[in-house]
Amino acid sequence: MRIFQVINVRWFNATSWYALYLNKLLQDAGHEVLLITVPGSETEEKAIEMGLNVKTIELNSAHPHKLIKACAQVYSLIKKYKPQVVNCHRGEAFFWWGILRKMGMGYKLVRTRGDQRLPKSDFFNRYLHSKVADAVVVTNKRMADHFLNKMELAENRLWLIHGGVDSDKFCFDPEGRQQVREKYGFSEDDVVIGMLGRFDRVKGQKELIEALAKTRNNVHGKSIKLFLIGFPTATSKHEVDTWLTSNGLTDITAISGKCEDVTACISAMDIGVIASLWSETIARAALEIMACEIPLISTSVGVMPDLLPKEALVPPQDVNQLSLKLTEAINDPEFREKLLTEHKRTMSQLSGEDFLKRTMTLYQGIL
Repeated sequence: MRIFQVINVRWFNATSWYALYLNKLLQDAGHEVLLITVPGSETEEKAIEMGLNVKTIELNSAHPHKLIKACAQVYSLIKKYKPQVVNCHRGEAFFWWGILRKMGMGYKLVRTRGDQRLPKSDFFNRYLHSKVADAVVVTNKRMADHFLNKMELAENRLWLIHGGVDSDKFCFDPEGRQQVREKYGFSEDDVVIGMLGRFDRVKGQKELIEALAKTRNNVHGKSIKLFLIGFPTATSKHEVDTWLTSNGLTDITAISGKCEDVTACISAMDIGVIASLWSETIARAALEIMACEIPLISTSVGVMPDLLPKEALVPPQDVNQLSLKLTEAINDPEFREKLLTEHKRTMSQLSGEDFLKRTMTLYQGIL
């Protein structure tokens, strides 16, 4: 099958990862896949690193000259490669690919929406998604409900595809666990609370630090450690250090920085936490933590209610509830075992193979 994946995202975020991982799965399965992204972006850099077939077009520019040039490049690529399916992962490019679709360029158009923002339910947007796109993919039930109830999209045009994770790469690594715990001074008796994610206000490092400061008073006789697997982006390390100091957690916290072996770092955790304030429409970190068989608790944002049982969820920004849930996870081994059982059930349907199979079912269906 000849497929274009259009991902005009400059940063390597969850939306970008979803598109690139899908591209890799399709390419490895023998399909002719072209990834189209914006030049000089982290997405382009990561795609090249992954060995993907990449073309860059300035799809996001509103400058008339650049816009005309971009349209000409798109038209040229369509004529050269004759794609059967074009999958747009961002809205800026979706409009232009939709125009070409209606001009009879011969491909089927899929809009994948991994964005946290709900689309406006106006006439133009409803027409674009229901009459121009051949199918819409969403990554969580909240977005699915919006398309069905507010956007009035027909059920047979809507696909809920959560994504997937490389279960060969992300699985519990006992040797990696030991090495990482030795590196950061974690003993076998320590209970390591871990968070995987860039340093950004949305990820909730501040709330986790405040919650864990409260939790330490409720877990007598246990040695608690905090492991932040991440690096500064929108939030500086100095700001994180300030939160740690003001909450008295500096002496029990390790920060990995950019981690070469993410699987080993995840395996070093005893309990994983997603404390995000919003977003998590795709939740790559959550999938990787669960695939490594680490019990996970989370705020109830984005896709997380699709992935975790209610007992594992707390409201976003609620430090007290997060502290109570941490206390329960630390003190109650049966609760942790229940979480692991639920994780296995969830992850049994979210491998890379499942991701590929669901997407191919969609593509073959619209063709």
